[in-house]
Amino acid sequence: MVISRGLKEKVMQHFFFVIAFASIAILSAITIFLFTEGLPVFNLVSVKDFLFGIYWYPTSEPPDFGIFPLIVASVSVTLLSASISIPLGVMTAIYLAEVAKPQVRELVKPIVELLAALPSVVIGFFGMVVVAPFLQNTFNIATGLNLFNASLMLAFMSIPTICSISEDAVYSVPNALREASLALGATHLETIYRVVIPAAVSGICTAVILGMSRAIGETMVVLMVAGGAAMVPSSIFDPVRPMPGSIAAEMAEAPFRGDHYYALFATGMVLFVFTFAFNLIADYMSHKYRQVGDATL
Repeated sequence: MVISRGLKEKVMQHFFFVIAFASIAILSAITIFLFTEGLPVFNLVSVKDFLFGIYWYPTSEPPDFGIFPLIVASVSVTLLSASISIPLGVMTAIYLAEVAKPQVRELVKPIVELLAALPSVVIGFFGMVVVAPFLQNTFNIATGLNLFNASLMLAFMSIPTICSISEDAVYSVPNALREASLALGATHLETIYRVVIPAAVSGICTAVILGMSRAIGETMVVLMVAGGAAMVPSSIFDPVRPMPGSIAAEMAEAPFRGDHYYALFATGMVLFVFTFAFNLIADYMSHKYRQVGDATL
């Protein structure tokens, strides 16, 4: 029996609709469950005290559920790792796509993509065993498990993702644009930062979004190398406890449907809101720079 083209298209349309609907339904169910389990904590503590309280002692009597140190730790680790990973990742991508010889590119790109597949527990173990003693001995600090160590490991995780996707975006810029720029008398360097980067800026923004989304929600690395101290850091060498690390460390010990349990889910709610807002801002910037790049071209 021969199936008509129109029937095939309808079947494929319904198939993809079901897949998309299932993804949205699962995400919605997770969101509803998260807020259902997290909101009861606000019967015990106000939103203001929960977000801006500086003491996190969930097992004391009475318990203190202030997550401000956890929020500061998450934001600090993410921003510091971004300041390291974004320049290195983007510049490496530009080098591979515009400067490096084809043989070098064919050798380095698979290595970069292989680094992106490293399990986070391996990176965390490297930070504990190698980086932490090095930082402790080099800077003469009390412990090498601190904010700076966590930021380095998160940057190490993010760089391969940012580099790989940015390199694809830069490499996909049409050669006609490069040739037109060179024909007008621009140097290779001027062509890169006046023509190629504006044309690829949308893809570079997407790479940064994906790299930082991995860093902001990472659990295992910050749990292993951040130090685990729920306090507001005064320097980059202070131990910290970001929100994902606190949830992972304490959830197994929290009584089911107890105050501590609800507080951890409320912390997950805050992390969800932070991640969602970050992605909205990043998506807006991506569309904005896409329009700027198109206008420039």
